[in-house]
Amino acid sequence: MKKLVLLSLAVGFGMLTVAQQTYNFKTQLPQLKAVQKMMTGVDPVKSGVLPQSGPTEQAPSGDRDVNTVTIINIGSSANAYSYGYGGGQKAIIAAIPELNMVTNFHRMGGVQDPGGYSGDLGFDISTDGGLTWDNMNEMYIATNNAGGAYFTDAGRYPNHGLWNPAGNTDLNNARMIYFAPNLDGSNSTDSWGGYSYGRVNLGDFTDTTKNLISTHGDFYQYIPNAFDVKSDGSAYAIDINQDWSSGAVVYMSSLIVNRLVWNEGENDYDLEQELLDAPVDAATTRPSFTAVAFSADGQTGYISMLADNGTTEVIGGGLGYYPVIFKTTDGGISWSDPVGIQLAGPNGMSGIINDLLTDEQIATLYEAPVPPRDEIPYTTAFDEDITVDANGNLHIGVVIGVVGTDAYSIVSASGLFAAYDIYTTDGGTTWYAIKLGSITQLRGTWPTDYTEDNRIQITTSPDRETVFVSWIDTDMAEVEDNTRPNIFSRGIRPNAWGTADLTCSSGQPIPSNVTFLSEGMWNASFASVSNVSLYADGKYTIPMTYQPMAADVDPGTAVVYKYITNFFFTDADFCVVGTEEIAQANQAQISQNFPNPFSDETSINVSLGKGANVSVEIYNLTGQKVYANNYGYKPAGSFTMSIPSDNMPTGVYFYTVEAGATKATRKMIVK
Repeated sequence: MKKLVLLSLAVGFGMLTVAQQTYNFKTQLPQLKAVQKMMTGVDPVKSGVLPQSGPTEQAPSGDRDVNTVTIINIGSSANAYSYGYGGGQKAIIAAIPELNMVTNFHRMGGVQDPGGYSGDLGFDISTDGGLTWDNMNEMYIATNNAGGAYFTDAGRYPNHGLWNPAGNTDLNNARMIYFAPNLDGSNSTDSWGGYSYGRVNLGDFTDTTKNLISTHGDFYQYIPNAFDVKSDGSAYAIDINQDWSSGAVVYMSSLIVNRLVWNEGENDYDLEQELLDAPVDAATTRPSFTAVAFSADGQTGYISMLADNGTTEVIGGGLGYYPVIFKTTDGGISWSDPVGIQLAGPNGMSGIINDLLTDEQIATLYEAPVPPRDEIPYTTAFDEDITVDANGNLHIGVVIGVVGTDAYSIVSASGLFAAYDIYTTDGGTTWYAIKLGSITQLRGTWPTDYTEDNRIQITTSPDRETVFVSWIDTDMAEVEDNTRPNIFSRGIRPNAWGTADLTCSSGQPIPSNVTFLSEGMWNASFASVSNVSLYADGKYTIPMTYQPMAADVDPGTAVVYKYITNFFFTDADFCVVGTEEIAQANQAQISQNFPNPFSDETSINVSLGKGANVSVEIYNLTGQKVYANNYGYKPAGSFTMSIPSDNMPTGVYFYTVEAGATKATRKMIVK
């Protein structure tokens, strides 16, 4: 817990640094910094007529297996760039629970749109909760060919949302709102600068609008991450105001607040813009990410940016990022001054200081004498998502880790950083942090330096009483980056005392591995999650998509989007109350190897209720040891060990996995 102290920016950056000892790491540790520049992506030239596709019929099973979800193909795109880059979890999946509607918004092209141009935009839609889909509904066509590499109105990295009037059942009264950057070159030669925005009539997909605006005056338009649709049908898109016109990125110390206001006479949206002062420490270049969300009544809202704006105490000499928030109580007409949330130190949050690292991890991390817990500097990673609960309080889904040896870096060694829900119970005075699960890998890198981090995203139940946080993580022990991810998710029900009920997985107080044993296992790249869940028959079903892409595949290659039809939580899944662990927390769960029998490689999943040393040994029928691997200490959570068939001829073997006090021996077959 912490009490937020409102500190004036007048003290100046760096003045809050305290005279504390700087502690040294024992070894050279992997560290990462924020990505500073977004790619435009490689695109085909525009050609051909873009056909509409008809409905795609699917018939998945009604309930998911305890371990396996059902995954179906939906739309396609000419390349992977539609779903973002370097923190790309934009508003891609949306839902209207009362209409059982889910939409997936993306750029066009790919196998379902032969000859299609990725500068055009379209969507896939389901009106039965994600079971059947009408795919590739094109609603935005780029037409401005200035003779360069791109059409100047080519849409990129789009955001979208859905609005339905209270009690309405006529789709002609409901609409989709979209907002996308384009390549009109007004903020950079042959590149960024324009916005494209408009709406789609959900009862008639041919009834659409398209509006364009270029960079102008002090508004240097780029690529908005933040997007939210309010209950009155208006929408907000927040952009980081940065000037690219000189070839070097210059942050203008402000955010662009784009407000889409409904014009009844024009049956379309008007765009209103303002600049919000948002200075940051010069060494950070710019905020790494922004997010925006409003309450159910649309009056209380928050903008959050990950940055260092000099309003928090520097701990242990470690300069890092933290959430900086702006608040409105009048529906976005006015915003408060930016205020940072203290992560570390005596005034930090106990859920970070006491829960992120174990004593063993601290001893392994630092040279003696190890720092006291309240002298360890912490930082956020570089992306986030936010929501507002039923009481008008902010929740921030974000990854937290130790500040590296370089300022504004995060230590990315396995298990030393974790997914968190940071939330307030009193409108932003008091803040709490709930650890949701340790993470193995932070960043994946594909060819041409296309990177993506954990894409942490946050979802609420329709009544906003429950919050779900999801992220991607490669938990294979032998893989050294985040290019083979699963989707992980956890539900949170916080209370006014700063504790929370959390969901468990198979009785263990750990996040659920959504794609475990499914076709998305180790392949759920660039996952996107809706900001609201569906709810029926006691199930909170969370709409999720991903675009599978192997680690060695160029992201310029066409992709097909995958939709997870039946991942859900129920009330019975909430089993951890406050900070007390259930009895099973001391036990590890060790899976049967899969596949089994196998020929080339098999895998074993280990779920730890608390951190433990993990090892595996394999013996043949004569008792000869043929394989052994000591993985060392692993934090609480789930990870997967991959076992090659080298030195194991066809036959029957026995493997023994030790995880702390738990020991399991099972049979495996090499064919």
